[in-house]
Amino acid sequence: MELANRVSELTPSLTLAIDSKAKALRAEGVNIYSFGAGEPDFDTPEHIKAAAVEALGAGFTKYTPSSGIPELRAAISEKFKRDNGLDYKPSEIIVSNGAKQSCFNAILAVCGEGDEVIIPAPYWLSYPEMVRLAGAEPVIVQTTQENDWKMTAQQFEEAMSPRTKMIIINSPGNPTGTSGSGRAPRALVEVAADEEIIILSDEIYESLTYDGAEHVSVASITPEARDLTITVNGFSKAYAMTGWRIGYLGAPEPIAKAIDSLQSHSTSGPCSFAQKGALAAITGDQQCVADMREEFNIRREYIYERLSAIPNVTAVKPKGAFYILANISKLGMTSTNFADRLLSKANVAVVPGIAFGDDSVVRLSYATGLDVIKPGLDAFEEFCKTL
Repeated sequence: MELANRVSELTPSLTLAIDSKAKALRAEGVNIYSFGAGEPDFDTPEHIKAAAVEALGAGFTKYTPSSGIPELRAAISEKFKRDNGLDYKPSEIIVSNGAKQSCFNAILAVCGEGDEVIIPAPYWLSYPEMVRLAGAEPVIVQTTQENDWKMTAQQFEEAMSPRTKMIIINSPGNPTGTSGSGRAPRALVEVAADEEIIILSDEIYESLTYDGAEHVSVASITPEARDLTITVNGFSKAYAMTGWRIGYLGAPEPIAKAIDSLQSHSTSGPCSFAQKGALAAITGDQQCVADMREEFNIRREYIYERLSAIPNVTAVKPKGAFYILANISKLGMTSTNFADRLLSKANVAVVPGIAFGDDSVVRLSYATGLDVIKPGLDAFEEFCKTL
């Protein structure tokens, strides 16, 4: 049986593959220290679950508008104004089945055959695949640890061509933990505005910033940026709602309408009762978000200090999200070989950096407790010393 080229050319998700392998070993009784999956280990807050349960009890189980229920879109509009200084009308907001679908919808609505999309590396591994599925071509721009994994305006300009349609910005970032602030994002916005390049700004880790780093929504930087930017966010990371599959985006109305049309023919719309939970999350007490961020910060401090003390391993202290990249290039191994041997010899699961476009690093997630992080880093350090 011959499958479509778009499927055969996809690269399987290494993050999910590593997580699955770790879970399989754990099922066999092996004690695995997993730093793999980007999923908060906290439970969804009770008031959010209660809202969904109440919706189920009330029979709120039917189709909703493809773009989301009006009250949730209105609440997201208010959130954008309050937290991000953005004026998106409810009609410019589309609720989707997770921020991943929001990103895919945005790329599919804007990009097509012959277009190019600029993506800084290390990148979230699904971006290039989404671009290829849309028929466009990803153009990868390699950033450096010395520059805190940030793309410069000069790199942006050098990567552009007459075919450039979009640039993807992810801040705070996965897998780097980089948080855009100050002059850097403004410089990128100015370049995009000069060339009328659409910006996809993935801000799913917005609420997880540290050391005084201030999250800046790209669309808020200039009026021109607002007209060029599709702002993506969601509930998975901030509220530990990964399995609920509720994300959203704000975009200029013509783009929002196109995305609504696309979604109506793909998933029909987001889950009905999950939207009620999301409404409770975004309008309720935000202390739960602050509590999770505080715990992530404790883990971040610990994991950075431990990695920095290992000979021939370096790291940049993350300013956001819940990931850190360990540079293992001085150990003389590819990231895949390192991750494979680390799992088989030390029972530690990390994600090879080649999945994110950089073979010199491995990603560790600290979305897991210190009861895993501490012994896991002990085993990681001992393994590195044997190389």
